[in-house]
Amino acid sequence: MQTRSAPRLGRPVSVIGLGTWQLGADWGEVTEADARAVLEASVDAGVTIFDTADVYGDGRSESIIGSYLAERPELDIMVATKIGRRVALDPALYTFENLRAWTDRSRTNLRQDTLDLVQLHCPPTPVFSDDRVFDALDMLVADGAIARYGVSVETAEEALTAIARPGVASVQIVFNAFRLKPLDAVLPAAIEAGVAIIARVPLASGLLSGKYRNDTVFAENDHRNYNLGGKVFDAGETFSGVDYEDGVAAAAEFVALAEAHGLTASVAALAWLTQVDGVTTAIPGARNIAQAQSNASAGSTATLAPELNAQIVDLYDRYFRASVHARW
Repeated sequence: MQTRSAPRLGRPVSVIGLGTWQLGADWGEVTEADARAVLEASVDAGVTIFDTADVYGDGRSESIIGSYLAERPELDIMVATKIGRRVALDPALYTFENLRAWTDRSRTNLRQDTLDLVQLHCPPTPVFSDDRVFDALDMLVADGAIARYGVSVETAEEALTAIARPGVASVQIVFNAFRLKPLDAVLPAAIEAGVAIIARVPLASGLLSGKYRNDTVFAENDHRNYNLGGKVFDAGETFSGVDYEDGVAAAAEFVALAEAHGLTASVAALAWLTQVDGVTTAIPGARNIAQAQSNASAGSTATLAPELNAQIVDLYDRYFRASVHARW
């Protein structure tokens, strides 16, 4: 497994991490035993960063990670959690008192005195321009409650606003072969500022595996069912916001591209991300051991042939640029 860092992050992490939304909720049922097996398989494969949030299963994901790491004190795992979406998305609620309370709850769940990385969880856009919010985060660093902080964003514009703030260590953004806008300005700005980029939804909610069809049925408690088209939260979090049927068609082409390079679609999609200049880590989720192992293998994939970049851009231009590029 390759590792990478960024000046503001201050420590190296594996280029493939583990997203743990699946271990909390919203992806169908995952038992605690299966969740712990995914954590173990990821660690065994060289993963050194777990991404979670206080809202994933209302703390279930954090608690499972906290319990697992308490039993494995020898591990050097960075846990990146997120806060701010257990309440209404009202900029007025991002006070020092609330940030402190949310942080303390995550410290309890994760069994950490000092949280490795706390990210604002896709807050309302005005929050990114509110000095008081970032002053409060600086105070939490000074108090020792958190070691560093970052943001999770919905749009490139929010990312650029955050990168301009000197205390922001990381920006988490949707970035994959079906969502290429971060290449335009976000990644160059992050490189210049020394900010880590965490690529989330790296497999477009599984579309880039090539396993789904137009008639695939997802469980009622799976966000790929109930949030299709953005019915509950931002559409960009589900299938990267692309039209589902277009995504299925594009994925079929991507499978052929990947196989031409001797890779499965999932590994090709993740390996491509890790080899983009400016990406620190990608955080695919996994619901079982096989998925965790497959995802992690992308972190040691040999350098991809240069023509894959042009092929991905062509796919994006034909299927998605017109519908998603201006939106996020």
